Amino acid sequence: MKKYAWLTIVTALILMLGSVMPVQAEIIPPHGEGQIGLQAVVLCEELTLREKPSFSSKAVQTLQYRDLIIVTEEADGWARCVLGDSEDAPCGWVNSDYIVIDPAWYRTEKKTPVYAWNDTSAPKVALLDKNTALFDPDTYLPVLKDEGEWLVVSLRGASGWIHK
Repeated sequence: MKKYAWLTIVTALILMLGSVMPVQAEIIPPHGEGQIGLQAVVLCEELTLREKPSFSSKAVQTLQYRDLIIVTEEADGWARCVLGDSEDAPCGWVNSDYIVIDPAWYRTEKKTPVYAWNDTSAPKVALLDKNTALFDPDTYLPVLKDEGEWLVVSLRGASGWIHK
């Protein structure tokens, strides 16, 4: 009986000390050390980077289809972006309807048809070559959505379905 009493007292002391001592932990950024935001890609032919989150705000720069940007904040349908990792890199706001934030990456293993909808009997709207990287900075199609056995990809303003 005394053995259990001592065990209970020691356990209680350990729990009390553990709750008052500060916890030390390293905070690791979600997407790599030093990253300031999430990568995003432009989906439309041209997208205006603006000083403020408003269509009437002054234009800073024009972005092109497939340009990669870093999104640091989102508010009311707008995304605050940085165009590089230097202190003097251009920054501003874009309409978030025309970008994909934190995109998925996918590489084709063989010639891959892209369908008009999620059915292999649907009309083919494109044919991707073997080893096409979806979201590779040189040759990619943005992955808009992952739906089980299907991916929805951006085809320069349109969209199509790839069967995995």
